[in-house]
Amino acid sequence: MTQPLLVAKHDATELFLLPAMANRHGLITGATGTGKTVTLQTLAEAFSSIGVPCFMSDVKGDLSGISQPGGDNAKVAERVEKLALEDHQYQAFPVTFWDVFGDMGHPVRATISDMGPLLLARMLELNETQTGVLNLVFKVADDNGLLLLDLKDLRAMLQFVGENAKSLTTEYGNVSAASIGAIQRGLLSLESQGGGKLFGEPMLNIADLMQTERGKGVINILSADKLMQAPKMYATLLLWLLSELFENLPEAGDLDKPKLVFFFDEAHLLFNDAPDALVDKIEQVVRLIRSKGVGVYFVTQNPADVPDKVLGQLGNRVQHALRAFSPRDQKAVKAAAETMRDNPDLDEAASITELGVGEALVSCLDEKGRPHIVERAYIVPPGGYIGPITPEKRQQLMQTSLVAGVYENTVDQESAYEVLKARAEANAEQAEAETQAKAQAKTAAATESGGFGGMLGGLLGGGGSRREGVVEALAKSAARSVGSQVGRAIIRGVLGSLLGGKR
Repeated sequence: MTQPLLVAKHDATELFLLPAMANRHGLITGATGTGKTVTLQTLAEAFSSIGVPCFMSDVKGDLSGISQPGGDNAKVAERVEKLALEDHQYQAFPVTFWDVFGDMGHPVRATISDMGPLLLARMLELNETQTGVLNLVFKVADDNGLLLLDLKDLRAMLQFVGENAKSLTTEYGNVSAASIGAIQRGLLSLESQGGGKLFGEPMLNIADLMQTERGKGVINILSADKLMQAPKMYATLLLWLLSELFENLPEAGDLDKPKLVFFFDEAHLLFNDAPDALVDKIEQVVRLIRSKGVGVYFVTQNPADVPDKVLGQLGNRVQHALRAFSPRDQKAVKAAAETMRDNPDLDEAASITELGVGEALVSCLDEKGRPHIVERAYIVPPGGYIGPITPEKRQQLMQTSLVAGVYENTVDQESAYEVLKARAEANAEQAEAETQAKAQAKTAAATESGGFGGMLGGLLGGGGSRREGVVEALAKSAARSVGSQVGRAIIRGVLGSLLGGKR
């Protein structure tokens, strides 16, 4: 059995998180400045030390220090001494930096097809009708064998569906031009936020998030300070990563430690204004991904940020201080206190408002999956450096990482955009050829049916002149009357007079 992970301590009371129960998920909550980020670092280091890879987003840009040994922080040294942590070690941990924009880490990409219409609709903030049209577009692409890899593929597919809406109605249903326009505008907005860099190939291989180095689990850090400027894109990307883990990992059953621990920071962004269908999907993923050996830990300010159907799946709890400055805040404090197993010797609601920085109410699952009674304790300080590293050091770590050079260069294979463009060009060439053929056929037909009119036109043209005089008009009119006896007589008369013949 893997050694328990020391999470917090108060006097002689030590609080541990059991690795075998770590895939039962968890929740880290507390107001800004109460120590959530340091708790996140402590837990990530603890999992890494037993060979468990982690993934976490660096929202404030100060988690990169985990790659360097600590030791020069007076507050950390004071906490180590206060908790009498005799075996505490300052050490660095293996990291891999990721960044959607490719500046602060290796690029993270998904394909449009893998993201799927539900998550993409969330990212584009589409309504129900527009989401239905987006589903239709994906269906048409699948039925026609068209790959949707990047934004230009989706734009081309939307244009194709819009132009062929009438012919698609019978098989797929009505296509609203207004909805097509709304989706196109959403794509333009997404691209203006840098979303174009999120989609394409090579797509992130989930296996690259689950590596070890020198016996320690690699800690994957997603640079999110810039990404957070587009909250929907941030939340949807992390949910897509969870979905990919769920869909690609095999069933693992009960393990002595997780295969991966996934920290979802700023989790409230995932649930803000989320439609019921999306919340149901999140609840399903959280409930079932445990059997794949993945533990999910939501990090947010208040337990109320997480829907009840998801909150009930989170067994390991770390509650930092909350502030009760208003009736609404007081209600939130009471709700937070009620989410943990009651300790008869502790007033949880009062304690939550009194906790100091780095202090928390902690309740983890025991070996039978039951939550321990909540205890008030100090979080164990991390062994890595607290704070950001220099850009030069970051670049050095990126150049020597396990995935260096794998994702830096984009690949643009033939997909929906190229196929539809080639079809449009071929159709245009065919239409032009048909137009020319019709024009040539019309000219030939006119030449063959010229008869007397053509001959008279030549005679009356005055040395090739195209001007139509009164006599030429009369001759053409006469030629159209060839079928009658009177017409033939007129022609003979005209010809006779013109050519000097006699009647």
